[in-house]
Amino acid sequence: MKPNYLLLFVFPWFFLSGCTDTCKETRTYRRYSPITFTTTQLRQGVQTEAPQLLVNPGKIYAKDQFLLINELKEGIHVIDNRDPATPKPVAFIRIPGNGDMAIRNNILYADSYMDLIAFDISNPSSIQLVKRVQNVFPSGSFEGGWWSHDVNNQIVYDQKVSYVTETVDTNCEENVSPNRGGWVTDIFFSAQASFSSDNSGSATTNGVAGSMARFALYNDYLYTVNQSALQLFNIKTPADPKIGNQVQLGWGIETIFPYKDKLFIGSQSGMHIYDNINPEKPTLLSVFQHARVCDPVVVHDNIAYVTLRSGNQCGGFTNQLDVVDISNLLSPRLLKSYPMRNPHGLGVSYPNLFICEGAYGLKSFDMRDAMSIDKNLMQYIETLNAYDVIPLEKSLLLIGKDGFYQFDISNPRQMRQLSHIPISRPSYY
Repeated sequence: MKPNYLLLFVFPWFFLSGCTDTCKETRTYRRYSPITFTTTQLRQGVQTEAPQLLVNPGKIYAKDQFLLINELKEGIHVIDNRDPATPKPVAFIRIPGNGDMAIRNNILYADSYMDLIAFDISNPSSIQLVKRVQNVFPSGSFEGGWWSHDVNNQIVYDQKVSYVTETVDTNCEENVSPNRGGWVTDIFFSAQASFSSDNSGSATTNGVAGSMARFALYNDYLYTVNQSALQLFNIKTPADPKIGNQVQLGWGIETIFPYKDKLFIGSQSGMHIYDNINPEKPTLLSVFQHARVCDPVVVHDNIAYVTLRSGNQCGGFTNQLDVVDISNLLSPRLLKSYPMRNPHGLGVSYPNLFICEGAYGLKSFDMRDAMSIDKNLMQYIETLNAYDVIPLEKSLLLIGKDGFYQFDISNPRQMRQLSHIPISRPSYY
């Protein structure tokens, strides 16, 4: 069983006056407790249900007039978005262990811990499971906790997140790191326990993913990444995915972004560039290395935009946007780095660049001059939490810890909020 990690966030409450050096602090522990499932339990848990409230949203995905929002480890919300001002929940697909998704034509692909599942969503009010590819994902991570699949015993070992808050006396002179609203110190205790470019014909349509995606589509293939490998699935017949080649990538892999006939893979230590001329066998061209931090990437023309952020899983203390010249794919070159507050996902709708700053909000930039992006900040919305975005033709889809937002971006200097789907979760989360 993998080790259990306990993440501790420390927020100062108030300082005592006088000569004492003792302070009061409110500490919120994010605790991971071991939990196990049989594969039979998990597979029988897949079903379509009535719409549910957002509680712990993760990835977002757009296809035609529909929006899909992942409910972390629980399933997928299906939302009718024909009127962005009043999005209407249609159904909830219960999928234990779900974190990612992609859509080819009317087939939805989703992970369910160790399995890949394909659904027919041509009728959103009557979604049907059409194929399950078993035992293809050996392990994964949610919210900093790890899960693993024991193939021989057909058991999944996971970790359940819970929270404990307490007020304690601390030393006022202890070193702490600045963060919004106070200070944050991460302490780990060990315990037991893109719209992807597609060349396969005009009859084929894909959905649009955000920059945090681990699933991507290209030609007749679905690409999925875990912490160390790229797993391919042949989807020439979309309703019948078949397991394909696997490419070892090294540890710390986080995201995948397909652009033309290349794959850009974000990791905790760099951006990997793969040649995808032969979609069945991607080959490594180069790696652009950086400090060990979380790293999603998007690409436009000959420039890659990489956000680096300090984070609980990723480690490191760098918070910046790297602009990388990829005109020579064998030798990517840093053009410039721009300091950010805590950048997460990002998206391009040329000439506009949108960057999520986590708890610090959303920024829009004019990206036409790669060497002066910081001087071309068009709007900064600080009143929301922004995790990832999907820029569409005239609108922006945004997900964060306080819900899902849609903005009219016809004027990127004055983005106008169209709608908000709130969530219900602890205020300290």
